[in-house]
Amino acid sequence: MREQFANALKDALKAKDSCRVSTLRLIQATIKDRDIANRGMGKGPVEADEIMQILAKMIKQREESAKIFADNGRPELAAQERQEIVVIESFMPAQIPEEKMKELCASLVSETGAHGLRDMGKCMNALKERYPGQMDFAKASGVVKELLK
Repeated sequence: MREQFANALKDALKAKDSCRVSTLRLIQATIKDRDIANRGMGKGPVEADEIMQILAKMIKQREESAKIFADNGRPELAAQERQEIVVIESFMPAQIPEEKMKELCASLVSETGAHGLRDMGKCMNALKERYPGQMDFAKASGVVKELLK
């Protein structure tokens, strides 16, 4: 994945796409920061699944920022945040449709033998492990919660 970001950055620099360049540099800096934090805890460099989690978090941050900018009459800043979201999403795997997500949550709940809300953490961890960056875990959390009631 790191090579993919580096190649995309080179292409964006050649194309003089300033938004894409700045977003890719931000992604690489965030990954490098996580590498440094991991090193301090005695862990290795960031793996692909953790990179997917980082990208998903970056998308969520930009969605929140875009909403705040739009609500406060700053459409140009909201548009910039949305452009960054498009760039970040281009590196994410395709999102699982909501119906499929519900099926996956139901099969996981039965597979893990979860019985109540106290088992919700176990189910969510399994989902995040199996489908990093492929579904909205906030929505999945609501589905799992309904199944465990």
